[in-house]
Amino acid sequence: MTMIYFDNSSTTLPDEEVMASFVEANRRFFANPASIHGLGTDAEKLLERAKEQMLKIVHCENGEVIVTSGGTESNNLAVIGFARALQHRGNHIITTSIEHPSILNACRYLEEEGFEVDYMPVDEEGCISVEKLIRKIKKETILVSIMHVNNEIGSIQPIQEIAKAVKERSRAVFHSDCVQSFGKIPVAMDENGPDAITLSAHKINGLKGTGALIMKHGIRPQPLTYGGGQEKGLRNGTVSVPNAVALAKAMRMSAVETERKDFREWRNELIAFCNQYENIKVIAENSAAPHILSLSFKHINGEVAINYFQENDIYISTSSACSSKNKQISHVIEAIHLENSFKNGVVRLSFGKDNHKEQIEICKDVIKRFMELMERGLK
Repeated sequence: MTMIYFDNSSTTLPDEEVMASFVEANRRFFANPASIHGLGTDAEKLLERAKEQMLKIVHCENGEVIVTSGGTESNNLAVIGFARALQHRGNHIITTSIEHPSILNACRYLEEEGFEVDYMPVDEEGCISVEKLIRKIKKETILVSIMHVNNEIGSIQPIQEIAKAVKERSRAVFHSDCVQSFGKIPVAMDENGPDAITLSAHKINGLKGTGALIMKHGIRPQPLTYGGGQEKGLRNGTVSVPNAVALAKAMRMSAVETERKDFREWRNELIAFCNQYENIKVIAENSAAPHILSLSFKHINGEVAINYFQENDIYISTSSACSSKNKQISHVIEAIHLENSFKNGVVRLSFGKDNHKEQIEICKDVIKRFMELMERGLK
């Protein structure tokens, strides 16, 4: 059997065209873009062209791109950088209880510096209440950071509605971690969208070690590093032009104006199949992105399921890949108040561009055989 990879929310296989663009940029535009000679000027022009392409894709042509090492750095720069830059206005931050650790731990760090942070609760589908968010906004609110799609269960937050609420009631910056949404559902930074978003290349068939913080014109975080003043002083150090080129290429190849219908069809088909088993619970069944399906097996450890799937050449994950080796229950699973009998059995399937319909049929057969095996063991 050919391997079936359903762990695309963890990372994706780099696209051949993306890798080719990276190699070509390294060969032809290897010079430091900060150098004033011709080779440096050519590299700088290529860097700016790559950034212009990124901005156009997210409908933020007059914005600014800071190329980073990935989603974690971008989220840290957004949360810590904007909080410190805006603390003359207030010290209040709003986020959610199910954010990526790079957001949550940055917020906890800021609490030690004296910032006040509200962690919005979510319902059993992993969604916040916009009405409750509105009640949390106050004069001292300077930053709202709410992810678009949750990396563990796929729940989608209404970032357009949130952006409108924040802008009408405060001068706060609204940042959204869009690492899991870009390329699967539309992400737009038009006048009705977030002020800043985070992207990560390796989630969209790009290269690991590359991400971006994209910001609207006129907002500026405080830098977290200090050096030679590159990236307008916001991220010091020599900029990797090839990484920026490869990210722009990956974004061009994966950008969508509507959600991925094939992913949605596959997800719905697997949900219908799993719902026939009383010992399988579909998490965020009605509120999740098309490419993420989070399941839990009753009274079964998720690692047991992962091992069985792997024995059948299907690769899935438990919870988030960032913390799957941690034996504790995920903070996201705790936040949605999943029943105790299902808490340890959570697994995630996530689709990517190399998956196809026939693999869904194979997956259904593996689930069927796994449940037959488990049900015999539970009797």
